[in-house]
Parts: sequence; structure tokens; C-alpha cells
Amino acid sequence: MSKKDYTNLNLTRLPLQEVEITGEITSEKMGSMRKQAIDSLKKEITLPGFRKGNAPENLVISEIGDIKILEEAGEMALEAVYPDIISELKIDPIGKPEVIITKIGLGNPLGFKIKTALMPEVKLGDYTKIAKKIFSTEEAVEVTEKEVNDVIQKLRANVAHAKMHEAEGLDEHDHSHGEITDEHLPEVNEDFLSEIGGFASVEDLTSRIKENLLKEKTFKAKDKKRTQVLEEIITASTIEIPQVIVDGELEKMKAQFQDDLAQSNIKFEDYLAHIKKTESDLKTEWKDTAIKRAKSQIILNTVARDEGIKPEEEVVKQEMNKILSEYKDAERFRVRMYVETFLANDLVFKFLEEQK
Repeated sequence: MSKKDYTNLNLTRLPLQEVEITGEITSEKMGSMRKQAIDSLKKEITLPGFRKGNAPENLVISEIGDIKILEEAGEMALEAVYPDIISELKIDPIGKPEVIITKIGLGNPLGFKIKTALMPEVKLGDYTKIAKKIFSTEEAVEVTEKEVNDVIQKLRANVAHAKMHEAEGLDEHDHSHGEITDEHLPEVNEDFLSEIGGFASVEDLTSRIKENLLKEKTFKAKDKKRTQVLEEIITASTIEIPQVIVDGELEKMKAQFQDDLAQSNIKFEDYLAHIKKTESDLKTEWKDTAIKRAKSQIILNTVARDEGIKPEEEVVKQEMNKILSEYKDAERFRVRMYVETFLANDLVFKFLEEQK
């Protein structure tokens, strides 16, 4: 039996279907992860006289510092050993775990504390029968000429809008110009194609619009069936949801809502003041949706467990690297949990779709 990469493992049962896991990752594992951490961090380092990612290791270490390297190595180590830990403890976690590093030091073991919710008791309905009923029916997806023309009309309006701003010297957010009428709309010809760019001819524009609309409609039809399957499985199942899982969904909904507001340069606090509501009021309004989302995820997790559905490790790592390259401050451990969940969800839906 190979030596484990962690020691002093302890599991404490908490109220509300939660557990706390404490332990240490061995100094040997941390040492082996140090090199990987340096290789990962040096990709983003640019030092005088060297191309980005090509500086010598000793200069990179001096630039980054031992603490940053230790933290990166710790995240990598936790990501690597967590599946073995939950397997040894024979627990079935759900959602994003809370991770705290309790001890860290060069040449020493890494102390950690992980709090996570556990999968509740679930009595699933006959999900294969439900899936077969819904996915066996095919709905024709078509794109009409009017829908294509509507898109072209919007493109013409966008070009007219941009030209009006340019002619009047207006900022892109200034809409004090006059109304855009039919006389302002450009003809659909070569000049128009050059304005919007990327199309060889009017026929090419029309064909590409139709193709994109067809893809969009096909995706929406597929998503609608997936939602219908989940709703019917929820109705046919018995699920007791711990409040902590609902609270987790509410926090995710809040974070997404804040991101959406930020896209429009609106602060969450200003929005609440404008609608004269509190964060608690919003969460009360969102509660039913949060419960539905929680039940949906529990069902997907349960089907994945019962059917032995799991994403391939190589695919998980590829998706993780994409996210970490864009969000460099994201915690590897949380990113892994997120990636594993959405990949597993997609595999479960594909399994259900095959039941037709």
C-alpha cells in the first residue's frame, strides 16, 4: 500500500448536515508540489532581460517570495488529495467547501480545515423512465425569413445609431440624439457589409444569421427539455434539503446578481436603495428558486453517483487551466469543485438523453 500524502485526519459531524475535516498534508507532498507551484507562477512573471515565463528559477523565487509559493503549493496539494480524503472518510459532499489553511511553513506539513455540506437522503423517482418519455419526442427547430430579417434590421439600426453619434460628436452613452427612422437606415449592400465586417456577400450574411439563429434555437430547445426532465424527477423524488445548501444557493444567486449589476456599472447597495429593499428581502424572494436549484443539483449528483458518472481527470485539468488563466486569484480548490460539478452535470444530462 502506497504511503498517504496526508496525516492526522479527523472528521467532526456538525449540525445542519455539515462536517468539518481537519488534517495535515505531509511535508514530502508539499515539497513535491513546490516545484509545480514555481512552474505555474513563473508563467506570469516578466523580469528584465527575459521573455515572460522564461526567467531562471532562482530569480523567480526571489521575485515571488516563499509565502506565495507555499500558498500555491498548498492549493495544488489540497486539490490533489481531497478526492482521496473524502474516499477514505466515506462521505459524499455537495457544494463548495470552505477551506482554511491552519499551518504553513517551508519544509513543514500543511495544516488544513475543510467545512462542507453532505448530500442529504434522496429517494429518486424513475429518472430513466422520465428521461425516455421527454427525450424520445423530437421537436422541429426552424428559422423563419422574418427572424432573419429582424436581425438584419437590428444591424442596420446599430450602424445608423453609430453614424448618428459620430456625426453629432456624442459619447457612446449619450442618447440625446433624435429618433432613428427608416430614412436613417443604410441599404443592405457592399457598403453596409463593410460597416459590420466579416461577410463576403449579402447571401453570406443571411446564411450566417440563419445558422446562428438555428444554433441558438436548438440550444434553447435542448435546455428546455433538460429543465423539464429535472422538474419531473424532482416531483417524483423525495429530497430533504439542509438549510445550509439552500443558503449556499442564495449566496451564489447574490454573487451572480452583483456581477450582472456591475456589468451596468451599478452598485448592489445603490440598487437596494433604489428599490427600497434589503438583501434579506431579495433572498426571501429568491428562496423558492434557490430550493429548486438545490434540489436539481442534488438530483444530478445522485444520478452521477448511482450511475458511476465522473468527468475524466484530463478534461477537468484542461477546464481548470482555462479558468485559472483568466482568473489568476481564484482558489484552485474551489475552481476544481466548480469544474467537476458542471462537467459531471453535462455528462448526467447526456446519459439521460441517451435513454430515448
